[in-house]
Amino acid sequence: MAPTPPQAPDPRRAPPALARSVVLVGMMGAGKTAVGTQLARKLGVAFLDSDEEIVRAANRSVAEIFARDGEGFFRARESEVLARLLAGPPAVISTGGGAFLAEANRKAIAAEGVSVWLKADLDLLWSRVRHKTTRPLLRTADPKATLAALLEARAPVYALAQVAVDAEPDLSIEGMADKVIAALAVTPGIFSAGHKGAGA
Repeated sequence: MAPTPPQAPDPRRAPPALARSVVLVGMMGAGKTAVGTQLARKLGVAFLDSDEEIVRAANRSVAEIFARDGEGFFRARESEVLARLLAGPPAVISTGGGAFLAEANRKAIAAEGVSVWLKADLDLLWSRVRHKTTRPLLRTADPKATLAALLEARAPVYALAQVAVDAEPDLSIEGMADKVIAALAVTPGIFSAGHKGAGA
């Protein structure tokens, strides 16, 4: 009997079961929230945003926490929230741009989930954040230069992520989510046994 040819993913099929949480890391403006929301929908799991969890607990915006309590306080709360989210059921978790810089956070993510770097260049990042006033680290005399310096400093650390997916200016949010799923599908241990591809 001839082997059955590979089938195209059936959109009606149940989404693949995640065995580990998918933790999106990368710069502000990389699309972690937008892509993460779409990714979670496709995978049939919860979308969790570590920044939003901190904001909800503190009843203050990230900018207000930075201004009142300082970055050190924020980073400590960030690590606590991330550990709590990782301890829950597998989900898609979006992290703040600085979260992955802490070695303790990287170890926690590696132990409980998989890190996915949404990799975007400076021009794309700047086009997305230049008109936003909610980025405390960009409240400088030359925010684009600040962004460039942050990207240069952080990129080598983001490169430690288990999976890297290049952002493309013309790719839709859904297309980017599909690209992440394709990268996860060839990464061992992410989907439950028996899953062969991204059929969400």
